[in-house]
Amino acid sequence: MPMVVGVVAGVAVVAIAALIGLFKLMWRVAEPNEALVISGSKHKTEGLGEGMGFRIVTGRGTLVLPGVQAVRKLSLDLNETELHVDCVTQQGIPLKVRGVVIFKVGDDFVSIANAARRFLDQQKLMAERVHNVFAGHLRSIVGGLTVEDMIRDREKLTGQTRAACGTEMEKLGLIVDSLQIHEIEDPTGYIRNLALPHASAVQRDARIAQAESNRLATEAEQQALARMAEATRDSEILQAGYQAERDKAAAQARQAGPLADAAARQEVVVQETRVAELEAQRREQQLQADVRKPADARAYEKRTLAEAERDARISGAQAKAKETELAAAAEATRVKTAAGAEAEATKSRGAASAAATRATGEAEAAAAQAKGLADAEATKAKGLAEAEAIKARATALAENQEAVVAQQLAENWPEIVKAGASAFGSVDNMVVLNGADGMADMLAKALTMGGTGLGLARQLLASMNQNGQAAKETSPSLNGVTAPPPQRVPVEKEA
Repeated sequence: MPMVVGVVAGVAVVAIAALIGLFKLMWRVAEPNEALVISGSKHKTEGLGEGMGFRIVTGRGTLVLPGVQAVRKLSLDLNETELHVDCVTQQGIPLKVRGVVIFKVGDDFVSIANAARRFLDQQKLMAERVHNVFAGHLRSIVGGLTVEDMIRDREKLTGQTRAACGTEMEKLGLIVDSLQIHEIEDPTGYIRNLALPHASAVQRDARIAQAESNRLATEAEQQALARMAEATRDSEILQAGYQAERDKAAAQARQAGPLADAAARQEVVVQETRVAELEAQRREQQLQADVRKPADARAYEKRTLAEAERDARISGAQAKAKETELAAAAEATRVKTAAGAEAEATKSRGAASAAATRATGEAEAAAAQAKGLADAEATKAKGLAEAEAIKARATALAENQEAVVAQQLAENWPEIVKAGASAFGSVDNMVVLNGADGMADMLAKALTMGGTGLGLARQLLASMNQNGQAAKETSPSLNGVTAPPPQRVPVEKEA
């Protein structure tokens, strides 16, 4: 059994290999640049007539029965052939035309079938056949043209040749990709002679142009030489001017040294003068500071001390005189007041005694009732009176403080004078100038500068402020200005 399986497998493998080999023998593929022409079986191809008896395959593969069908290849590549044709023009002038024709088999089935019938076994002779076709038509066309036409319009020759060969090339199954006329040779020299007049004219024009160019070049050279001479002249003038400027600069440079020395000496003199002026000013200021100002200060000090002593002596004398006057006035006022008070007291005592006798009964009757009312009214009146007095003093002090102070000073003048005169208590001898005026001035200044009288005035103002309102400042003041502390005025004793 295994042997049978092995035989069957071997037969199958051989059969598959045989089928593959047979398929390779039967399968044909057309390359892109070739066409397969298969003959041996009846086949109808689109575009071809009946009874062609072969099949054309391009660009694909097909099955071919070996021994039954034959397969041939037709190349579709480009081909070229060179044209060397001896021609005679309409004028009877022999010419040799050189050119090239590039052609190939057409891509349609009709062209391939036509080319296969004519060139399948003679593909190498295809270029020769094409050359013969183009040579005949080219001779015919050149015979109807002149040399001038061929030279001036080669495109016309090429077009007519392609048009004349087109029908025949189509019958051969070929198409012309390009036709180029490279050269037209003239063995007789007609074309050269034809070009001589033009060449002569060109040569003439060239000579004329050359002469004109030479003339223009000569003129340009002359103008250039003239400009060169002008430039040389201008350069020499400029150089002369520059040389003059250099000479001037050199002369100035030579003079610059002495001028600089003179200017330097002048500057030195100016600076020395300025230094001398500054030194004089410094000495003057130093003299002012060291001599004049101390002298003025000492003189001012002596003058001030002398004036102070003089004012002190005058004030002392004035205070003494005023004290004497005030003491006399005070004594007279006291005696007069005492006498008046005694008389008023006697009169009052008599009237009181009479009234007391008359009113004893009434007083005793109304005493009980009036006592309480009197006490109440007295207390009320006293409070109102004190309040009005305090208010009046405060108003007067606020509106005219100086007047209030003057009134208080007048009322207490004896005490003030007494206190001011106490400043001279230790003076044994005093010299008073200007008589009574000197004494008055001395007393007034003693009261002002001594401080005792002002201290009493401050006490009066302080008592008024305490009655009117609570004191806002710890130190009493007069007209808002804090009084200075008492000062002792030096008094010169008589030696």
